[in-house]
Amino acid sequence: MKYKEGEIIKGTVTGIESYGIFVSFDEFYSGLIHISEISDNYVKNIHDIVKVGETIYVKIIGIDTISNHLILSIKGISYKVKEHQLKKKIKETSLGFKTLKYNLPIWIEKSVKKLEKSSDCTFVNDVKQK
Repeated sequence: MKYKEGEIIKGTVTGIESYGIFVSFDEFYSGLIHISEISDNYVKNIHDIVKVGETIYVKIIGIDTISNHLILSIKGISYKVKEHQLKKKIKETSLGFKTLKYNLPIWIEKSVKKLEKSSDCTFVNDVKQK
């Protein structure tokens, strides 16, 4: 059995009906989050909760091993997947690599001094001799 009851897994919303949310996990497993397993509060419109194609976390509350169908819930879990790919684009400055060129020797010198203060100075001495 690939999945276990109580496990929280990531899936993709493939459909939304008035009674629940369909979620797909791989080519073999899919599941349904019944409307009663979306929230403890009244859910007026499921489309306000998730969108088709969205990736979400779900908790497995039951497994039908014959049909590979999972019975799912999002109650009490953080179901939204945080997008780590929403990083800001690096803005190029007019200085370009000049800042790095200026600071690199300073950073190296600081690191060497720090290593010299440590108990094992053999590496630093070897580097200085070269």
